[in-house]
Amino acid sequence: MARQFRRGRHSVTDLKAHLVCVAKYREHVFSVDELALIEGVFRHVAKQMDFEILEINGQSDYVHAFIEYPPKLSISKIVNALKGVSSRRYGQAGYKKPNGKTALWSPSYVAVSVGGAPITVLMESIRNQEKLS
Repeated sequence: MARQFRRGRHSVTDLKAHLVCVAKYREHVFSVDELALIEGVFRHVAKQMDFEILEINGQSDYVHAFIEYPPKLSISKIVNALKGVSSRRYGQAGYKKPNGKTALWSPSYVAVSVGGAPITVLMESIRNQEKLS
């Protein structure tokens, strides 16, 4: 994948994260059709909030998403919007939520920043900066 930067009025960024959202109680609730609905909702939310889903996939109890986002958005706001809207639309589509509850997702999530140089290379580069006298 070629490196592409997001250019703003006062910044140039390349912020990417790997998100994992887990179904409540780790229940196996997602089928192919349900994952397709969730993907559509995630992509709609991304467009509305001005971030991009580069890749998305899931299993019967979780969804992985690889996103690129602007510095004005926090990961917590992104995840909150993705999970909130998808849970609501999931119920509106007539799908059953885990254990008959009102929540689709576990309140927790995984977010890992990705891309760019390895951490050891970055640390070495910072260490080797010329020191002011």
